[in-house]
Amino acid sequence: MSIHLFKTARKLVTGINASEKLVDYIQQLNMTRVLILTDKGVLNSSAVKKIEKNLIDSSINYSIYSDITPEPEIAVVLQTKSFFDHDSFDGIVAIGGGSVIDTAKCVAIYGNNNEPLETLFGEDKVKAKGLPLIVLPTTAGTGSEVTNISILSDTANQVKRGIVSDYLLPDVAIVAPELTVSCPPSITAASGIDALVHAIESFISVNASPITDALAIQAMRLIMQSLPIAYANPENISAREDLANASLMAGLAFGNAGVGAVHALAYPLGGRFHMAHGVSNALLLPYVMEFNKIACLDKFKVIAQCFDEPIDNCNSVQIADKVIKRLHLLCEMVNIPTGLESFGISKDVIPELAAEAIKVERLLRNNPRKLNLKEIEQIYQAAY
Repeated sequence: MSIHLFKTARKLVTGINASEKLVDYIQQLNMTRVLILTDKGVLNSSAVKKIEKNLIDSSINYSIYSDITPEPEIAVVLQTKSFFDHDSFDGIVAIGGGSVIDTAKCVAIYGNNNEPLETLFGEDKVKAKGLPLIVLPTTAGTGSEVTNISILSDTANQVKRGIVSDYLLPDVAIVAPELTVSCPPSITAASGIDALVHAIESFISVNASPITDALAIQAMRLIMQSLPIAYANPENISAREDLANASLMAGLAFGNAGVGAVHALAYPLGGRFHMAHGVSNALLLPYVMEFNKIACLDKFKVIAQCFDEPIDNCNSVQIADKVIKRLHLLCEMVNIPTGLESFGISKDVIPELAAEAIKVERLLRNNPRKLNLKEIEQIYQAAY
């Protein structure tokens, strides 16, 4: 028997039109001068315009900073912090995908800590809680709204690095499906598969618990049902709500059970080739699961049931193979690019990618099957 700790944002607010509650929580947290962080695409959406109107109608004093890029670099956090330092902000609201939320989490804790940003990378290096933080995800995928980690691109070393601390957990996470309706199909697909990876990897993690299992199982069911619908019909609010809830559940699951080899192998792809996180995860998922299957065949049976795969008269290996085939099919259905070759990546760099991936011990230790350098290279080769 093991003892498990469950961590999440202090408050979770979910449901259609939940974004209309933002003003209430700004006031509850006594924010008097609010910095809103977003990106250029989200800034011009009708949902954000509606949020701005609510802020103005409620006499909320705020400024907007929208120069946050996808797969944010360390420099983006430093630039955002510089904007933050020019005013007396006492609270932060993040409206955007994982990149915006990860940046906001960094600025929130960085704003109240005197140490240089460089000293915060790693586990439990943050020494104090930051500014009040409210986050509103506009994609259904990253789960960043309920996790204690922020991932940044270190362009100098061509790697991704993480700040891991419970002080990063937001005060309020508002998961409102209406904010995801304007999400382009390609991002809907990549973020939806990203959420599926979170659910699957947390479910097979060596740190899984009955609570994280329940969340991961329901997330897998919802994603398999709703992702193709939301991809094909972006304005289907019911599918959007299912995906938003699934992403939240998957975030709660992996935020406590952890993710594994899929993410560890995806990090070098993002750091070196700037591949979108959701796409790199989606590309690697079937191949890592092929490697993992002998270590967790019992879990594959449950995953197959979540996928509504017929498994009568199948043995455990056949069931696992059905799951892996279905993962390939789902990625194909939502037009996720297949193979490293399609991104112009040379086979010659695979040893270098593997050398970087094996350093991501924080994630690899969660994986149900241990990997050595040669096995990591073989997975990259299979995914080529």
